[in-house]
Amino acid sequence: MSWFESFVLGLVQGLTEFLPISSSAHLRLTAAFAGWHDPGAAFTAISQIGTEAAVLIYFRKDIARILSAWFRSLTDKQMRGDHDAQMGWLVIVGSIPIGVLGITLKDQIEGPFRDLRLIATTLIVMGIVLGIADRLAARDEVGGKHRAVKERKTLKDLGIRDGLIFGFCQAMALIPGVSRSGATISGGLLMGYTRESAARYSFLLAIPAVLASGAYELKDVNEGHVSWGPTIFATLVAFFVGYAVIAWFMKFITTKSFMPFVIYRVALGILLFILISTGAVSPHAGESAG
Repeated sequence: MSWFESFVLGLVQGLTEFLPISSSAHLRLTAAFAGWHDPGAAFTAISQIGTEAAVLIYFRKDIARILSAWFRSLTDKQMRGDHDAQMGWLVIVGSIPIGVLGITLKDQIEGPFRDLRLIATTLIVMGIVLGIADRLAARDEVGGKHRAVKERKTLKDLGIRDGLIFGFCQAMALIPGVSRSGATISGGLLMGYTRESAARYSFLLAIPAVLASGAYELKDVNEGHVSWGPTIFATLVAFFVGYAVIAWFMKFITTKSFMPFVIYRVALGILLFILISTGAVSPHAGESAG
């Protein structure tokens, strides 16, 4: 991997990680369209550490408050009813599905799941799911001629059941094209949560999963065409770009619909199917060399 490739892929990672359009799919597609080697699951997991560092800084006050309350709840029974302490446990509970499935499906994640036909399918299907979830949320927020405005849930309403559902939604993102934020936000909206609450829990839930995945893949950095230097460089680029994107996205979702992302996902998936069917792009582009 050249330094230019690592810069472009780091930029793509930072731009797409927090948007509901799948960063892993865009890394895979960028390499395929440019004629580069598939960066692979290891590069993707490690570069995500950069964007996750942006989450740690952006939500540093929330995270510090949650960690403090959680640790105190281990010895102080009165603290166990505290919302922040409960959030600590709920992040742990919600991380279980992706941890178990990530280990169980490791070979599929690094192989068959990177087929561009599967990525095109997940882009379209999950785009439609996000669109439906967004419409339902908008209907509750504005009401209608024969409907009253319906109050949606916030993180104070989050329990173990919903936390696990969020976790299974996040685990779906092991398949490139699904999108970690897209799946968890869609799940949250379908369960009746506000856009901001679903997004906030989605980002907090990703912290242990991404950091653990990145640390696990460190051993594979020097295998194939990917080496330490370009990987670290891409991770740094992803951090700076990702921080700017997350700040913009959290403001965007308070007043805007997810429909632009829905349209983009469906259009990209259809375009990808056309390119594959016409032979312009191989569904396994870059894999043999990677």
